[in-house]
Amino acid sequence: MPLAPDTLLASLRWRYATKKFDAARKIPAETWDAIEQSLVLTPSSFGLQPWKFIVVQDAGIRANLCAESWAQPQVTDASHLVVLTARTDLNAADIDAWMERMATVQGGGPESVAPLKGMIEGFAQSMSHEARHAWNVRQAYIALGQLMTSAAVLGIDACPLEGISATAYDRLLGLEGSGYATVVACALGYRAADDKYAEMPKARFDRSRVIAHL
Repeated sequence: MPLAPDTLLASLRWRYATKKFDAARKIPAETWDAIEQSLVLTPSSFGLQPWKFIVVQDAGIRANLCAESWAQPQVTDASHLVVLTARTDLNAADIDAWMERMATVQGGGPESVAPLKGMIEGFAQSMSHEARHAWNVRQAYIALGQLMTSAAVLGIDACPLEGISATAYDRLLGLEGSGYATVVACALGYRAADDKYAEMPKARFDRSRVIAHL
């Protein structure tokens, strides 16, 4: 059922980068399940989904991550913390796994995905290892946008966190040598009643400055 335009805009105007979370409030399991499903449904180029989303609930790990996040309290106080990671490469095994999954879900055999497979392989081989990783990182930001928008529609507060040590996160989360690397984190939960930023007017450029019609 599509949202009414006013409902969508109200949700987006309501959201802000929450600086202070109510540590006592937890996201209900049913709501969190929908948020995780929104991550699963995130679009990506060629559908490759070159990412893994790590939901960190362990208090000890989150305390250690906070120390590597400029001591931002959102890391420990929010109901949930998601670390978005990206594949460090895009290799034949990655492509084969996606082609197999696509063929299984859509009911075709290997021959049905052969043209697409060849196209993706050519695309990946045209880039350096560093360029493939950078491309995967850009895909992860699509997921971050979907995560924050989905949360807002569900009435869940969120704060994207780039002020983190990605290498320290990799170490603390056991990602070193895994083929995945930290890109960005996002804290989710409920704003504290005394978060002064909640009532600040949302500052954005006028539509005429950021949107052009041709």
